[in-house]
Amino acid sequence: MARYLIVAHQTAASEELIEQVRSLASEDPSSEFVLLVPATPIEHLLTWSEGESRALASRDAETARAALEAAGVNVVRADVGDSSPLMAIEDELSEHQGACDAMVISTFPPGLSRWLKLDLPHQAERKFKLPVIHVIAERRGPAEQRPPSAL
Repeated sequence: MARYLIVAHQTAASEELIEQVRSLASEDPSSEFVLLVPATPIEHLLTWSEGESRALASRDAETARAALEAAGVNVVRADVGDSSPLMAIEDELSEHQGACDAMVISTFPPGLSRWLKLDLPHQAERKFKLPVIHVIAERRGPAEQRPPSAL
């Protein structure tokens, strides 16, 4: 049984991510998935607070969890993490040591994605010594109605 850490925010309910995770789950029906949504700042608003970012991330996590479960994926947890995706991953892996065999990181395409500008998939793989499956989502999930802040 493998356990995967899914790291996503605006793309958490995207078709591309759901399809990739569904494929992993079909290869190993006993696999488990933990969804981590970093509480990244809401930059498209004139003002924002950490509380607003966490509330939005929590809503996105629950929306994505429901979509993944509807696709037959065993999501054991959906958590909100630090605003920095790398720090959110570090916190998750520190709190649940040894509970993750690989990561699935979902981003927007190059040119739109701040996470790719930070080289998040490669940084996470190097720092945490875990395989990373990078999913590029062309658009947000169906429940997303706000403008992209380019995660």
